[in-house]
Amino acid sequence: MEIEKLSEWNPWWENKELVKKLTGVHRSNYDYLINSINIKEAVIIVGVRRSGKSTLMYQMIDKLLVNGTDPKQILFVNLEDKKLSNDSLEEIYLSYRKSMNPDKKTYIFFDEVHKKEAWESWIRKKYDQKSNDKFVISGSCSYLLRKEYATLLTGRNITFEVFPLSFEEFISFKGLDINKENLKKGTILDKTKILILKNLDEYINIGGFPEVFFKEEAFKIKILEQYFDDILYKDIIDRYNLNTQKTKDFAMFLITNFTSLISLRNIRNSLKISYDTIKDYLAYYKEAFLLFTIDHFSYSFKEQKTLASKIYCIDNGLRNATSFRFSKDEGKLVENLIFVELKRKEKDVYYWKNNGEVDFIVKEKDQSLKAINVSFTDEINEREIKALLEFKKEFKKVKELILITKEIEKEENKIKFIPLWKWLLID
Repeated sequence: MEIEKLSEWNPWWENKELVKKLTGVHRSNYDYLINSINIKEAVIIVGVRRSGKSTLMYQMIDKLLVNGTDPKQILFVNLEDKKLSNDSLEEIYLSYRKSMNPDKKTYIFFDEVHKKEAWESWIRKKYDQKSNDKFVISGSCSYLLRKEYATLLTGRNITFEVFPLSFEEFISFKGLDINKENLKKGTILDKTKILILKNLDEYINIGGFPEVFFKEEAFKIKILEQYFDDILYKDIIDRYNLNTQKTKDFAMFLITNFTSLISLRNIRNSLKISYDTIKDYLAYYKEAFLLFTIDHFSYSFKEQKTLASKIYCIDNGLRNATSFRFSKDEGKLVENLIFVELKRKEKDVYYWKNNGEVDFIVKEKDQSLKAINVSFTDEINEREIKALLEFKKEFKKVKELILITKEIEKEENKIKFIPLWKWLLID
């Protein structure tokens, strides 16, 4: 293959300062990821399309260049580039080695690596041959990357999951510097709180995709609609050769019904599609990080898997841009962003339902339990409190009961009432 195909993806070969145009805004939550460029293991970066994976890779490249690495030792390849569709990884690698870097260590960045078949075997072969290469790869497919790397590169890789902006990152991008100690003490200035609440309203509705953040208001929804189509077509429909309309209709149905209980029977009756199709499509949406499900909390695995699941969307903005909206959606939007925040923090999350319902049960690593209900109002319905107390009565390992509110902050009946904005920033 011609080296020119690769040159356009590697502008630092000509001028190392050009990488600065690609590095975006620093996200301190991913400093550990950036620093992993210094370890020998392969780095795998997974997450929903447009969440910032490529930008983080460019930040890793910038770190290498700042630390004195020869620009020609760095190879970045976007494997969605149609010009490279007929070139194998071996052909790309040999072309680069022959033209740019015959014998020195190489830092190889493969963006959207799952676009190449048998990529995992090729990288494993390089490891077995003890090639002088460091691999950083990204993909928008959770199942493919994790399953195959677990099998083929056990002990040779470290994986990071990248999400759209958290609320803390969102207000940081806005230039709002929050002193967490003052937050905990309740001593923040009124004007600071006003700014936090204003930004929270925007975040609840428009979400946290990094590039959307910087776009003019008039274009945000259009861009989010395009993201939705890209996820469906590039990561699901094309990959599995699915019916376009059926794939989109089912995704719209699930996103419209986000935070709700869903059962295979109800979906089958509503959409007139088979159980097997429902299971397959749900798996595809989850693999593409578009949707998530959580199970009912129980110490019985059979009960967990028998009862209905709850469905959540990766980003509120994506949901709002693509689904039918109703006036009562604010509470659902808040519940959804709380789920994503728990997921971002790698929590093991369930829901629970008996006489009452608890939105989230978090099982901690020490097996203790945290129960969280969401009531984005200052007129708390008594059922929210009763459900938390009911759960605590049934399970002995409950460590904490939390009720997330709009403004109420207190502790009553051993339940912590916490405003949403504060929970997002200090929990």
